[in-house]
Amino acid sequence: MNRPVFRWRLAAACALHTALALAAPALHAQPTPPLGADLAGLLEHARRSNPEFGAMQREADAAGQRVRPAGALPEPVLRVELENIGNAEARRENKYTLMQPLPAWGKRGLREQAAAADARQAQARAAAAWNEVAARIKSAYAQYYQAAGNERLARELLDLMVRLEQIAQARYAGGLVPQQDAIRAQLEQTAMRSELIALEAEKAQLRARLNALLARGTSEPLAEPHALAPMPAPELLRTDALRQRALESNPLLQAERARVEAAEKTRDLTWRNRYPDFSVGVSPIQMGSRVVSWGVMVELNIPLQQGVRRSQESEAGAMLAAARSRAEATANQITGDLAEQLAALQAARSTESLLRTHLLPQSELGLHSALAAYENGKADFATLLDAQRAIRKARQDLLKAQAEARQRLAEIERIVGEEL
Repeated sequence: MNRPVFRWRLAAACALHTALALAAPALHAQPTPPLGADLAGLLEHARRSNPEFGAMQREADAAGQRVRPAGALPEPVLRVELENIGNAEARRENKYTLMQPLPAWGKRGLREQAAAADARQAQARAAAAWNEVAARIKSAYAQYYQAAGNERLARELLDLMVRLEQIAQARYAGGLVPQQDAIRAQLEQTAMRSELIALEAEKAQLRARLNALLARGTSEPLAEPHALAPMPAPELLRTDALRQRALESNPLLQAERARVEAAEKTRDLTWRNRYPDFSVGVSPIQMGSRVVSWGVMVELNIPLQQGVRRSQESEAGAMLAAARSRAEATANQITGDLAEQLAALQAARSTESLLRTHLLPQSELGLHSALAAYENGKADFATLLDAQRAIRKARQDLLKAQAEARQRLAEIERIVGEEL
């Protein structure tokens, strides 16, 4: 073989092997589902783009930046005094005084601790804002799934009614049933087409709601929802365990506790105002081009305004009592809301189980039986329509129970403050 041709083929084979090796991860990678197909993608997009949550995050960052300045020493003060300026007989003197204010013992630490509590409160408020946004997205997604499921169901049943009309037309042509059967099948199709219009409008409203939460244009497209998120295990939904988790992790309650801590530090700081603050300084005196003497100074304020200080202490005590009461009220509200949502979730899950295991199979069996009986002339068309409506209602109720359970779960996760 010609050596240049061999080298060319070898180089081409190596290049092909390298290209396949580089493309292998992409070939095996799972494609990212389109936005709207699953709940996780919506939540991830909202965490990056929701302006309400973003504003709360930035406010929390700003509050965190206040902690260090709150505990820092005040800025030093430089005073320059020029003496004997208008006296031609006396030599001019320049006096420079550098002073450093010193708060009373413990005040800097209390200010820093109060600022740190305010920062934790702002962080908890940001977490609460995200919980609220996430709960609204989860609830809207469950409704979106229900509306899409109802639309699919209506289209399936519309196809079924088209087939039933054909059967009725064939039997009418043979003189086995009256023409009214075919007409009733057509009326049922018209009602379903009208319902499809309403369902499409409902889906458009839910898409607009989701897009608003995602900071997208209200007319931006969203993919059809594929499936609802699985429900957590039953042991994770025990009332006592969830109540304990909510009291520990709920961000609104954490914010109120941080407010109580900030109020405590503010009260302690107000009490420490009974003690004077100091300023110390050093003063070189310049005459001509040289320093001729030095001086030192100590300055303190005298807290004589007893009435003002007592009013400030009473105010700090009242604010602390109010913060404690607000935290207690928040805890009571959390436990009450949690019990209410858990009861509703249990009812929705029980309804879903009943529909899935009993009513839906019975409705499907009734439809098949009614269809066979109608084809054999042993049942009228009204019986067939009743069977069709029964299975339709059973499927709609199943979708409603599933969506209701996910909406209640979203509220429970908002109350608890974390995913279950």
